[in-house]
Amino acid sequence: MRCPFCGAYEDKVIETRVSKDGSEIRRRRECEGCVRRYTTYERIEESMPLVIKGDGRREPFDRAKIEHGVQAAVAKRPVSRDQVQALALEVEREVGELGVAEIAARAIGERVLPKLRELDQVAYVRFASIYRDFRDLEGFEKELETLRSGDTGRHDLPDLAAADLTPGGTSIDAPREDTDEHAPVAGSERAG
Repeated sequence: MRCPFCGAYEDKVIETRVSKDGSEIRRRRECEGCVRRYTTYERIEESMPLVIKGDGRREPFDRAKIEHGVQAAVAKRPVSRDQVQALALEVEREVGELGVAEIAARAIGERVLPKLRELDQVAYVRFASIYRDFRDLEGFEKELETLRSGDTGRHDLPDLAAADLTPGGTSIDAPREDTDEHAPVAGSERAG
């Protein structure tokens, strides 16, 4: 290893540590030429596929983009950053194990959706509404019905079909006229 300070090629390893997740090794080294210390990292280089975007562009796979998208979907939900990072890491591993040179962005999103559905149903609906680009209420309602029909986890969705969403009607979380409280949606309980 070449010393970043003096350029000498002789050094000795003083300390070696494995990261918490076991994905990299950190080594403290001391240059035998100038006796200064520096740190190097050793990790497995995985060849991740290029992502084919909707407009045909290709770009390198980036786990941070998955984390960012999921983080937006779980905003103000009881989901920790660690859970988001674990979900993104799991998707990255799945994509890496496919062994393909290219993958469509949509295929990555399809791998995110079931994991997000298990994590938080509201976040799942948020992510799906943007990712699947619902053009009308029928597509959105169909997704909600699919979600209601399965055993999907710990968060219950309000019965949106029973709510009066017409102008002037009582909408979800509409303020009541006679109080500062919000009106509950028909068929749901509001935690207070």
